Amino acid sequence: MFHQNKNIFDILFEAIPEGVIIVNQKQIIVAANSSAANMFGYRKSELINKALHILIPSKFHKNHIAHFNNFIKTNHIKKIEHGSDLYGIGKNNKEFPVEIGLNPFKVGNDNFVIALIIDVTTRKKNEKQIETLNDELEKKIKHRTAELNNTIKQLKELNLNYKEEIKKRIIAETRIKAALKKEIELNDLKTKFLSMVSHEFKTPLSGILTSSMLLKKYQRNEEQKKRDKHIEIITNKVHYLNDILNDFLSIEKLDSNKIVYKFSTFHLSKVINEVVYNANLLLKTGQRIIIPDNIDDFVLQQDERILELILSNLIHNSIKYSGENTTIQIAVYQNNGTIIFKIKDEGIGIPQNDQKFIFNRYFRAENALNIQGTGIGLNIIKAHIENLKGKINFSSEENIGSEFVLILPKENKNNNQ
Repeated sequence: MFHQNKNIFDILFEAIPEGVIIVNQKQIIVAANSSAANMFGYRKSELINKALHILIPSKFHKNHIAHFNNFIKTNHIKKIEHGSDLYGIGKNNKEFPVEIGLNPFKVGNDNFVIALIIDVTTRKKNEKQIETLNDELEKKIKHRTAELNNTIKQLKELNLNYKEEIKKRIIAETRIKAALKKEIELNDLKTKFLSMVSHEFKTPLSGILTSSMLLKKYQRNEEQKKRDKHIEIITNKVHYLNDILNDFLSIEKLDSNKIVYKFSTFHLSKVINEVVYNANLLLKTGQRIIIPDNIDDFVLQQDERILELILSNLIHNSIKYSGENTTIQIAVYQNNGTIIFKIKDEGIGIPQNDQKFIFNRYFRAENALNIQGTGIGLNIIKAHIENLKGKINFSSEENIGSEFVLILPKENKNNNQ
């Protein structure tokens, strides 16, 4: 009787994108759609009247017979279960993970089972990638947290020594006032630090969690682009968290004098071109960078990597704190054995009351609190500039823009600080 309605079944099966196979109670395949045949690497005609075992890895044959017979007896629908460890085997003898939904039915006096089959190879691979990324992130966070705890421990020890010194000099009223002021500023820094860490870690971690959850919803082959998009989001946010942790590590190295500078002779145009090329990838709509055209013959003897880091930080800040359709100008001059860089933008500027704190660690200007950032970058580059025997200053007007001026010696022959 089943074969009397075969044409109807064929039309229905071919309309279903998932693999569909029908077997009788003897586990003989009586019908299959093209999706199922393609999934296992067969032609439809090669599957009909074949034992179901040809699609099941041999190591599962014994248990499958018992499960199938029990399923026929209970006569219950088995819905697709995500995360189940089921496998099929193709004509090429290669195993691949699948998810299967089963539904028993009768035609006359004959029992049949219809199986809905989904190839989850791609999803399993993506889940493995996410698991690997999460493991790497967890390891990095544990490693950086240990380093950060060590730094905080050193700060606490220094703070205790500082308080003891204050007690010894309690006679000096002016020094007591200065100490109280420093204590207030320190508490403010701690509050800002905790707030910054909470925000800068919580936001990307929430993004990672959201993308991980959404990945589970995209199971079809044609949804691969959506899966790739969320994998890219997770990867970018992991890199962002890694950059923040590297900034904390840089602070610890600077504080403990562990930075070793490597000086070499190089053309300035090489560094400028590299920095601007990378910065162009971050430009907002209508933003543009104007670079100097008079630097081809400028040669420096400095730490090339650190100079690139300093210029990148200043230019990235100009991009971040400026709106669309604005200009960032870079000017370079030579004067009496020094090289002078000027980076000018048309951004939000720095409020007058905040300007004296702008190089302080973890400090964020009042008008920048809602813009992503840690308040570490300017503090780090100022320390590097001073170690390289240079200077940095700036002028800024709120809602008009800022100009940072960097002055470095053209030659620095020291091997370290």
